[in-house]
Amino acid sequence: MTATAPPATGSAPARPLTPSRTTATAARVLRQLTHDPRTIALLVIVPVLLITLLRYVFDGAAGTFDAIGASLLGIFPLITMFLVTSIATLRERTSGTLERLLALPLGKGDLIAGYALAFGAVAVLQSALATAVSIWLLGLDVVGSPWLLLLVALLDALLGTALGLFVSAFAASEFQAVQFMPAVIFPQLLLCGLFTPREAMHPVLEAISNVLPMSYAVDGMNQVLHHSEITGDFVRDIAVVAGSALLVLCLGAITLRRRTP
Repeated sequence: MTATAPPATGSAPARPLTPSRTTATAARVLRQLTHDPRTIALLVIVPVLLITLLRYVFDGAAGTFDAIGASLLGIFPLITMFLVTSIATLRERTSGTLERLLALPLGKGDLIAGYALAFGAVAVLQSALATAVSIWLLGLDVVGSPWLLLLVALLDALLGTALGLFVSAFAASEFQAVQFMPAVIFPQLLLCGLFTPREAMHPVLEAISNVLPMSYAVDGMNQVLHHSEITGDFVRDIAVVAGSALLVLCLGAITLRRRTP
């Protein structure tokens, strides 16, 4: 008699990334977003309102809005995408939706890529609207092409999405997800060069800012603000932001859990 092999134990082999499953996940997330007008308002309208508010806050200071407006076009989308993505992903896990999805022929890579694709589509709308309002309604003076400004804003929003997906794996509640913002976003906000040039900081702080992706997002915006042509520094900046987003997305796929303990 031939002995029957015991059932295999341990984790299942990783499923390859499949375009059809990725797009199906993205379509599901987008359908959910269309039924949540408050989230749509946070993603699309709030950045525009904040930039408009700051435009008139600095109305009496000539040139101030032009100096920081481009940087804000990158920072606001990053922050809003971080908040919404981290909370949405955590909600799926705590509600059991994520566990049911991963029980299907759906790999972690499909799930992460689907989320990135869905929120990336929203990021295109968000960045395009904020850029258009800033340049053509608020009078932001940009030397370079507005399309380059839009490109950096879009990459910043995708970086915020990637960071939100990543930190959601370490939060046990939506409140904890929001608590990650001071740890992940605020240090980058303070050290990115928005408030003072990075080269004027203490050498230790300057060294830290040199490894933070938001610093390169702000530098990329400033390159478009002051240069009519594509510079080598601009290419470096967008490469760092895009590479950081891709790296964090890969880490998010690795750390993604089915459920909250």
